[in-house]
Amino acid sequence: MVEDFFVRPAAAQRLRSCAFSDHLDAFCARLSGLGYPPATIRYKLWVVDTLARAMAAAHVAVIDLDDRYVSRFIADRRRRGRTWWGFRKTVSQLIEQLRSTGVLRASEPEPARESTPTEVLLARYEEYLRRERALSESTVKRNRPFVRGFIAERCCSTDATRLDRVGAKDVREFLLGRIRHMAPSGGLSMGTALRSFFRFLFLHGETSVDLSLAVPTVRQWRLSSVPKYMVAQDVERLLHSCDPSSITGRRDRAVLLLLARLGLRAGEVVALEIGDLHWREGEITVRGKGSVRDRLPLLPDVGRALARYLRKGRPPGNSRRVFLCRQAPYRAFSSHSAVTSIVRHALARAGLAPAKRGAHLLRHSLATGMVRRGASLAEIGQVLRHRSLNTTEIYSKVDFGALREVAMPWPTTGRAR
Repeated sequence: MVEDFFVRPAAAQRLRSCAFSDHLDAFCARLSGLGYPPATIRYKLWVVDTLARAMAAAHVAVIDLDDRYVSRFIADRRRRGRTWWGFRKTVSQLIEQLRSTGVLRASEPEPARESTPTEVLLARYEEYLRRERALSESTVKRNRPFVRGFIAERCCSTDATRLDRVGAKDVREFLLGRIRHMAPSGGLSMGTALRSFFRFLFLHGETSVDLSLAVPTVRQWRLSSVPKYMVAQDVERLLHSCDPSSITGRRDRAVLLLLARLGLRAGEVVALEIGDLHWREGEITVRGKGSVRDRLPLLPDVGRALARYLRKGRPPGNSRRVFLCRQAPYRAFSSHSAVTSIVRHALARAGLAPAKRGAHLLRHSLATGMVRRGASLAEIGQVLRHRSLNTTEIYSKVDFGALREVAMPWPTTGRAR
């Protein structure tokens, strides 16, 4: 199989003489299965040949190859000013292939670090967020530095048991000391994380008082802003910016339609799986916040775009996620930033420059369009899957024409106001 990637037989013969010769065909098959084009596989084989010659010169056997040797080898080459693009990734794929066939031993687990009371408490708190609160991993990650910082500053970093001595004054001083150097959104996140942590401590008997009540509220004027949105004509212009004849265009159009027609969040698009598409029922299952699953109608244009992408655009892969990266190795989107990037590129192609350019822009545009067509706030909240009508109230401000009709004239005295 190695010979299939080289025009000159001498190049393939050279590879056949290296220390990895018996494993190259399986390695090529693995790379082909991941979707790498022949040119990339040929480059990776050249990387393997370079590594094999270096190992032979240093009298290093194949069974001694591991991640530590690779790190030392790359560091040595970097000191001499000789580096390669994708070298570490290629060697990691080779090591994984050799381990799967039993040539190399499985990687040894890292020695367990000494667990301090603080680390144990943080692990328990994070498990509480995942299991009992059903929060996403991104929320757990966001709360971690705030809680760790509080323990380090207000308690002994090696003895979290001193939390029972913390009082309301310590909580306020910590928050007020940090918040002056943060944006309002950061202050809100810190306050939310600390309240969550103190509720956990109280519920699990770590503190005798619920200190979450002592966390000051960060001032933020409710409904002080107007949602950023696009008019319907610009939304259609954005959708038509995708090239339906290209694989990327078919994928991007399906993503944009889910955002614009159903109001999905970026994370919900990322989490969408093949089994969530119910073609016969004409429905789609949305994996929303807090592990809640909702069913929405699979609108005709959304269904057509998804079917076209799945049939003529989605690369082969083992992932059950609907949307995959367009370049090898074909894998699911790693985070919501991939969806945000799709929206931003589409806006640039369409020549649009709204104030906000994230994926939530299309969700706001959908809600605003519903308001202008006479939909009630309850109907909008149902489509957007808001848990509280208070969240939907912000869209009551976008219909400026209706607001002018109910606005009372400013009182005047003579010509003076």
